[in-house]
Amino acid sequence: MAEPDRAGTTPARAAAASAAAGCVLAGTVAVTVAVVAGPGPGLTGYVSEAGIAGSAYAPTYRIGVFALAAALLLLAVALPAALRTAAGLLAAGAVCTALSGAVTCSDGCPLPPFETPTVADLVHGGASIAAMGATVLAMLVISCSPSAGPGLRRVARCGAAVALPLAGAVAVGLVTVGRGSLVGGLERVLLAAGVGWGLATASVLGLARRTDARGTGRRDGRADVTDGPT
Repeated sequence: MAEPDRAGTTPARAAAASAAAGCVLAGTVAVTVAVVAGPGPGLTGYVSEAGIAGSAYAPTYRIGVFALAAALLLLAVALPAALRTAAGLLAAGAVCTALSGAVTCSDGCPLPPFETPTVADLVHGGASIAAMGATVLAMLVISCSPSAGPGLRRVARCGAAVALPLAGAVAVGLVTVGRGSLVGGLERVLLAAGVGWGLATASVLGLARRTDARGTGRRDGRADVTDGPT
């Protein structure tokens, strides 16, 4: 029988974390290929423009987005049971990410207040924003939770320190200058920060190991995953 979550990472949770890392890498590669090789406008546009209907790389982009959605869901599964709020946020982020991949935006992915979007544009844009927002909130919850171990808290604090101001800057840019190289560049850096946090968190969770009472030299899951009482 697996030990309780508070005593370390169970094999199932470690496997979910490892799978999450693989999905993050696969999704990032697919989306990057679609953005770089596709007909998009480069840094002057949104990443989502790589997935517009008619683009030869739209299927590659959607596969990448769905892989990232799976990564968020797997991270939610891999988190210790005591971090239910963070897991719920990641699960919500996974649903919103999948929705953003299923509903494509029109050419240019227009958003208010400077452009006139379609309903699909609003759904896609809203889902994308909600997904990133839920992920950043999950970082904050983990960084402040006494139930998370030092490794998870350290990674979450670093991620939040980078992602939170970037998310704020993107939000301000959307309502003040709109689509362009400023918002496009900030969006890419924000997404990169999210990817980095996801990989680091998956690594902490996947590499954690329970140690036996005799101390066999294996990594102690309690040191990296959770500080909760046994």
